Amino acid sequence: MSKIIKSKIELNVELDENRVPEKLNWTAQDGGVNNEEAKAVMLSVWDSKAQETLKIDLWTKDMPVDEMKLFFHQTLVTMSDTFLRATQDEKMTATMKDFCDYFAEKLELKKQ
Repeated sequence: MSKIIKSKIELNVELDENRVPEKLNWTAQDGGVNNEEAKAVMLSVWDSKAQETLKIDLWTKDMPVDEMKLFFHQTLVTMSDTFLRATQDEKMTATMKDFCDYFAEKLELKKQ
């Protein structure tokens, strides 16, 4: 019988009076992260019964727009990598990577 291991990831959100995030901190002790500050978080959870994605998207009010654009681009790139690992669908992964390049080009994210 295998031993069950539990791991915990914790998000803490500090809100202003209008419930807009002012501070985000996260902890993932198994990953060596302890109460680290973040400016944005995107969390997606698959609900198998309803066959839909549940999500939380938060960013602090002082998150700069240029950093948000980079955050989105890097998230899209890592989603492409995850898609490949999960599905082994190289053709669609290449299409997704092409879109990531297009996204970066249109937002002028690529360094010259």
